[in-house]
Amino acid sequence: MADRGCLAEAEAAGESPALVLGVNPILGWRERLRAGLAGTGASLWFVAGLGLLYALRIPLRLCENLAAVTVFLSSLTPKFYVALTGTSSLISGLIFIFEWWYFHKHGTSFIEQVSVSHLRPLMGGTEHSISEPGSPSRNRESETSRQNLSECKVWRNPLNLFRGAEYRRYTWVTGKEPLTYYDMNLSAQDHQTFFTCDTDFLRPSDTVMQKAWRERNPPARIKAAYQALELNNDCATAYVLLAEEEATTIVDAERLFKQALKAGETIYRRSQQCQHQSPQHEAQLRRDTNVLVYIKRRLAMCARKLGRIREAVKIMRDLMKEFPPLTMLNIHENLLESLLELQAYADVQAVLAKYDDISLLKSAAICYTAALLKTRTVSDKFSPETASKRGLSTAEINAVEAIHRAVEFNPHVPKYLLEMKSLILPPEHILKRGDSEAIAYAFSHLQHWKRIEGALNLLQCTWEGTFRMIPYPLEKGHLFHPYPSCTETADRELLPPFHHVSVYPKRELPLFIHFTAGFCSSTAMIAILTHQFPEIMGIFVKAVSMISRTCVDYL
Repeated sequence: MADRGCLAEAEAAGESPALVLGVNPILGWRERLRAGLAGTGASLWFVAGLGLLYALRIPLRLCENLAAVTVFLSSLTPKFYVALTGTSSLISGLIFIFEWWYFHKHGTSFIEQVSVSHLRPLMGGTEHSISEPGSPSRNRESETSRQNLSECKVWRNPLNLFRGAEYRRYTWVTGKEPLTYYDMNLSAQDHQTFFTCDTDFLRPSDTVMQKAWRERNPPARIKAAYQALELNNDCATAYVLLAEEEATTIVDAERLFKQALKAGETIYRRSQQCQHQSPQHEAQLRRDTNVLVYIKRRLAMCARKLGRIREAVKIMRDLMKEFPPLTMLNIHENLLESLLELQAYADVQAVLAKYDDISLLKSAAICYTAALLKTRTVSDKFSPETASKRGLSTAEINAVEAIHRAVEFNPHVPKYLLEMKSLILPPEHILKRGDSEAIAYAFSHLQHWKRIEGALNLLQCTWEGTFRMIPYPLEKGHLFHPYPSCTETADRELLPPFHHVSVYPKRELPLFIHFTAGFCSSTAMIAILTHQFPEIMGIFVKAVSMISRTCVDYL
């Protein structure tokens, strides 16, 4: 999901128009002939049926049968019509309720799905999705599926909170669980990746901690951490677990992380001396490096939360210099947030110059921070009335374009920044361009937008203009790849059930649901009119039957 720019977008569209626009590959003359015959087959059968009906109108005595039907309808009482319309209204209402439930659960209409999947092939429709192995269309489908998998990859939230000191306190106050099982399971997998290796069996304390990271029950994990400390008082990962889950305040968490840092540095220096002895020692050094980086990063976050922001900035800068290969941890996003708190906008711009590159993965923090810096130069003097009269200046145009770029990357953020939607505690993992990333960004950066006078006003006046540039965001983007269609499903797994997940783009109700609702309403109205005015409705039914008979007689 890298930011390709307008030129890169045009080149991509020029090189592979079938992939960008969704155009099917050119078919041969046999395929076109077969598709044409299949498409006209249904029409020919319909015309043949009408011709046969017209030819057999006399043997079948259609006129006499229609007259008998007219007499039968004339003999019906208004109560019959009331019962008929009431029954049809009830059936239509049940269909409407089922369609509405099915659409909200699966995102598609049941009737539409059945008609496309089952009835269309029976009526001669062709399935364009079926292609031969190795064909260009099959290759494009596999490439698109790989792109969707990469787009729906979840990432560790760089600004994730502390379980014991923040998430658990929220649960104590509200009685709600802010983290989902799926999110916590991903964290358990991260811990096993960062804090374990194949040589754990050589140290009994690491063996105990390996089991602790796999344990689902928090009290059992804490108990295992204490067991590891009894075996080895310098077990850094045990202190990490206690700081994350047992500490109920940030001060307690920082104290435990400092103990973990002391133990982690000792183990790291020991691993450095033995790293070339065997591949196992190299794996152990990588694990100890991960532990040390994690501890220092969490210490920086503790300092940030306790108001020692310059200390936090220094720790983060030292980490980025000492361990440059670990950019995947997105420590620069922690640095950006701390620099914004210091109002060191020149330093923020320097960090953006390094990480807001076309070849690097983007994030909401990168895009919206860039928009905030450009907005800062014009927001205090911006007025919609003045701008509509004299037009936008160059600086205002740059700010608006930066906002449009940020909104295209993640369209969920503005509603949280403008407080049109309530915030919740951010999850431990986020999906880029999804609602989870928007919550994580707004939770930490809303105060920075409020601090700059007029920034939210400019955002409110301009952010919706983004959608005019991308009328079909799922098919074609402007500055980024098309918006991934898998974000809603992944966000529902990451976010708690009491949160209403934002959906983009807004899905319109299918035609069948509108038709069912209209049919249900009309039949109910007919039932009410028949009950209130039985004579008038009887005359109306007779008139309709006479008109129908006249049309048949004319044929």
